[in-house]
Amino acid sequence: MTQAITRKSLYESDFLLWTQDTVAKLKARDFDHVDFENLIEEIESLGKSDKKEIRSRLTTLLEHLLKRIYVGMPQEFNGWERTIRNQRTGIELALIDSPSLKTMWDGAFDIAFRLALREVKNEYGKQGYQFPDTWQFGRDIDTILNVDFWE
Repeated sequence: MTQAITRKSLYESDFLLWTQDTVAKLKARDFDHVDFENLIEEIESLGKSDKKEIRSRLTTLLEHLLKRIYVGMPQEFNGWERTIRNQRTGIELALIDSPSLKTMWDGAFDIAFRLALREVKNEYGKQGYQFPDTWQFGRDIDTILNVDFWE
């Protein structure tokens, strides 16, 4: 029981040291002393973090795509296009690191588009800009990451 308290304390007091200690125990196959409860929690959170990153980046990407396509403010185009490139790169890298994230693309796209549309309508709708209620272009990964819809 004391060991569990020590491991818990290490996890709470020095996360980096806890990770190093856990890796060392796993490599040594010292499974009796591995803090599995926190290890499982951390592994689960990694997957959730990757999903959250894809949804967040996709939301930002769609916001800027909507602005670039539908908002006639040429002085802003360069900044929007820079953000589009940055988000596309981030999404592509995340998908390279975790290809299984592709399986959640359609659901993430639906959520991201709804959030992006709400944001751009709030920001530019009052200025008279109109946005479609549905995405008017291809929504597959390759299209979203590579097509400049405004050309």
